[in-house]
Amino acid sequence: MGLEKLSGFLSEKAQADCCRITQYKKMSGGAIQENYALDVIFDGGLLSGAHELVLRTDAPSVVEVSHTRAQEFELLREAYEAGVVVPEPLWVCLDSSVFERHFYIMRRVKGVAEGHILVKDEAVKTNAEGLLEHLGGQLAKIHSITPGSHSFGFLEIPDPTPATAGVEFFRECLDRLPGAYPSIEWGLRWLELNAPEHVTLVLNHRDYRIGNLMLDNGVLTGILDWEFADWSDYHEDIGWFCARCWRFGKISLEAGGIGSREAFYRGYSEVSGRSIDPVQTFYWEVFAHMRWAVIAIQQGERHVSGGEQSLHLALTGRVCAELEWELLRMTDPKNKQRG
Repeated sequence: MGLEKLSGFLSEKAQADCCRITQYKKMSGGAIQENYALDVIFDGGLLSGAHELVLRTDAPSVVEVSHTRAQEFELLREAYEAGVVVPEPLWVCLDSSVFERHFYIMRRVKGVAEGHILVKDEAVKTNAEGLLEHLGGQLAKIHSITPGSHSFGFLEIPDPTPATAGVEFFRECLDRLPGAYPSIEWGLRWLELNAPEHVTLVLNHRDYRIGNLMLDNGVLTGILDWEFADWSDYHEDIGWFCARCWRFGKISLEAGGIGSREAFYRGYSEVSGRSIDPVQTFYWEVFAHMRWAVIAIQQGERHVSGGEQSLHLALTGRVCAELEWELLRMTDPKNKQRG
């Protein structure tokens, strides 16, 4: 595609005389959204010189719970202002004539985000406990954003609670999908019966896990992918991070497949001042497997329906069977294991 309009947009936003895009390359990952690496040289203006940027836009077909790029940009900007380690958000564009779809521009950060690589990385292993304390502290900073401190016009307060609203939403999703999923229905009933009554609402990233955290030599350089962020109890993000499905085969390392819960919890509590309830955390780990199962089915259906032909999406749909087994294991009345 021609990049003249994109160059013009960047020049205008940077107040530059002109700019040259010296690299334009689709980046790996991004099953929900698409990311493009841009190397740009600005002549004059606010960002005179060479810069490494990322253009983030919609994939050809989307998951319904994903925010728009303008909404995600607003969330990213708020997190950046709260001192969270995220790529600096620069500009958003809602003119489809510039790049076919809406997009936003952020700075590019260095490192690796692939979970299956990071859990085997020697630098991550060496720095695991310190890294987990830092990741816990970063999550606490995200959770410092509350409905009382900021009102995102596109985020609704879950009614009556995040857990029960989530169960209702999952049922609606399943009703619209082809096929029957009795194991998931069993899990939904368990979640319904065991939903926690006490709720502390904060902004949840809702995909905070190894795989969405850019690490460079064992050091966090950026928290990515904010398209699912929403108001929820703070235990939801903690349960998601610690869920077995996001340990990338390192089952004994309960915090993201890289280290101990204790280090992650310690970093979180030191910054937030909150205690972590193991019963609520276990509930949200079950919820995490349920949510990922529903998303996996939706991703597979994007491929099967012809909306977006993709081997990655097809393989994601196959993950559902493993998640169904885990739901049954966790909710077995005889199971006393937690995590």
